[in-house]
Amino acid sequence: MSKNKVAYVCNECGADYSKWQGQCSECGAWNAMSEVKLAPKASSSARNGYAGVVSPQVETLDAIAIEDFPRITTHIAEFDRVLGGGVVPGSVILIGGHPGAGKSTLLLQMVCQLAQHKKVLYVSGEESLQQIALRASRLNLDRKQVLMLADTHVVSIIETIRKGQFDVVVIDSIQVMYLEEIASAPGSVSQVRESAAAFTRLAKDNGVAIFLVGHVTKDGALAGPKVLEHIIDATLMLEGSADQRYRTLRGQKNRFGAVNEIGVFAMVESGLKEVKNPSAIFLSKNESPTPGTVVSVVWEGTRPLLVEIQALVDSNVYGQPRRVTVGLEQNRLAMLLAVLHRHGGLQLGDQDVFVNAVGGVKIAETSVDLALLMALISSFRDQPLPEGTLIFGEVGLTGEIRPVPNGESRLSEAVKHGFGRIILPAKNRPRNFSESKGIEVIGVAKISEAMEVIGI
Repeated sequence: MSKNKVAYVCNECGADYSKWQGQCSECGAWNAMSEVKLAPKASSSARNGYAGVVSPQVETLDAIAIEDFPRITTHIAEFDRVLGGGVVPGSVILIGGHPGAGKSTLLLQMVCQLAQHKKVLYVSGEESLQQIALRASRLNLDRKQVLMLADTHVVSIIETIRKGQFDVVVIDSIQVMYLEEIASAPGSVSQVRESAAAFTRLAKDNGVAIFLVGHVTKDGALAGPKVLEHIIDATLMLEGSADQRYRTLRGQKNRFGAVNEIGVFAMVESGLKEVKNPSAIFLSKNESPTPGTVVSVVWEGTRPLLVEIQALVDSNVYGQPRRVTVGLEQNRLAMLLAVLHRHGGLQLGDQDVFVNAVGGVKIAETSVDLALLMALISSFRDQPLPEGTLIFGEVGLTGEIRPVPNGESRLSEAVKHGFGRIILPAKNRPRNFSESKGIEVIGVAKISEAMEVIGI
């Protein structure tokens, strides 16, 4: 009997090596190697092919029939938005998040809704069926048509799904599933990868939509090998800790919809409730303008979202000035401070700078650059910006205000929420925009122009 060979796979990037090494040469991660047993080597007859095997027919790209994917609506509008319009049959969707974020609660609400018109199965590997039943009762969910299964053996679960001919299946969670032929503990790299691959083959062959619940590491990334994210069709992250009321469901990968689309939920006694107007929760309700505070608009997936940016500039008393960011990129802040000094004439090198995106939202795009700079100036000079002002625009290294995508949609969102003074890049200002009903739209091309407009 030939001895099974092993490989060593990096948990961070998925690179594999024939020997164990302390650092991955691809991504530079230390102590990230895990042992994976390889399948036996194929025989020469298998490599050379068998007589009589029919090869798939080669087709030209324009001859392939294009069919629209029939989606299954979850009846949770924010969830459907992140998925791209609903659940695609035969897709595999991974949902991750910190403990207590509400992953199981959201999926339980979803299956109770889907069970009214689809055949669904909820597979629990971590909680007992009694615990799930108690949660459903506490949330006042309709439990009559929901089928439950408590199992962690992948082969038996697959057989149950095939016999039951289900439309939607939830696996909670992939980290506790195991295959007997793999000699490693559940949750290891090989178990997670092979279990996910088995469920993916099942989904593609039988047209069943499968939701996989995944754990996250202490850094907030999905646990397990990085190749797991390449196997599945969509990766969704439910962000927000147990002590926060609001949760954001963000699409990090989606083969059937927009990436970085977000859905906002509020954790209430009856479970996760959709937030119809997410912009409202990210804006403060201050009775009067406050120094260091400005409202901007970011583009999340397919819609604009209003966010409040706060900045605090204070005298340094510890020797080394601090740069602290929450919800924004710290390197971007350092660059903007240098631009402000060079092209705005404001030196903050000896000041402590703290910036925050209100509501726990994480901003990855550059459209808030101008708003952040104006908030820093407002805090430094202890003068609030004029009430009803909204600012957006990207700032370049030469001090120019660059246009951002979807400028007109951002402008419309600001007007809809009652902002009367909007400062934006000059190239984003619509030529045919009618400044009526007290709405003033000001286009700026340089940082110096923006500083003159705000008058602080």
